[in-house]
Amino acid sequence: MAEKELHSALQHLHQTLQSRNYQQATTLLSRAKMALLQLNALIPQEKTPKKQLQAARETLELGAIISIRLKDTVSFTRYFQQLQPFYALPVSSLPKDGSQASKVTGLYLLLLLSEGDYAGFHTLLETLEVAAAQEGKGLEDDQFIQYPIRLEQALMEGSYDRVWGETKSERVPSEEFGMFSEVSRPCTVGLWHRCNANSFLTILGANMLHQILIGTIRKEIASCSERAYPSIPIADAKSLLFLDSEGSVVSFARESGWVVKDGRIYFPQQEDDYQSKDILVTSDQVIENTLGYARELEMIV
Repeated sequence: MAEKELHSALQHLHQTLQSRNYQQATTLLSRAKMALLQLNALIPQEKTPKKQLQAARETLELGAIISIRLKDTVSFTRYFQQLQPFYALPVSSLPKDGSQASKVTGLYLLLLLSEGDYAGFHTLLETLEVAAAQEGKGLEDDQFIQYPIRLEQALMEGSYDRVWGETKSERVPSEEFGMFSEVSRPCTVGLWHRCNANSFLTILGANMLHQILIGTIRKEIASCSERAYPSIPIADAKSLLFLDSEGSVVSFARESGWVVKDGRIYFPQQEDDYQSKDILVTSDQVIENTLGYARELEMIV
């Protein structure tokens, strides 16, 4: 009875995944896992039949993919951890045919990268390289693993135009990877001169991938702008913050507690920052350089 329930749940899970009915998918996942518990197959054991091991792995992999599509990274991490005992089984016990281990592992690498967990990223990558070498293989041809590797290399090199290029839809290896890159262009280089370098890299690195909403990036740019300039023209703020209209700029400014007057946005003054230097003299030049770089990015992409 449990095997029949498991088979039915898996069949419907694939259908709901295609139709994007994720709410129903979570219910089906619960049914499938309950059936696996009844079969004592949710955790692999020596006596667990191969067919049940395959069904358990398939269930957990579908759960991981659905979690990513729901942007539920906590559930995804839990599914990834539950899958590790299955991935560690020898081929004689659980063949690799039909497995989505490469995709799930690549997504987990991307999650680690997006959270700024570079130690975890490289530890897992080294483990994968050792395992591949033992099988006489390499990771070079694995598109799901190579994608986060390319992103990490570009981030470490400061090649932000490459990072942006990698997030284009035609470059991501599957829809699930695109969930991490639904962002707009990275923070413009002009802010580098006024922001702490480590904070700037954090904005472009962890936040750019992990916070998939452009609002997060915009808030970081706004924070840097407050420290960089006493005021800026609304037209320049529109380009700087990647907003669609000057009306959107005004709304954003008011939400941020800024003052809008005479076509300019005035930031709260930080006396300690401005006592020793006349930023009013240099801010227009910095803005001009920033907007120039933004226009160059437009041409690149």
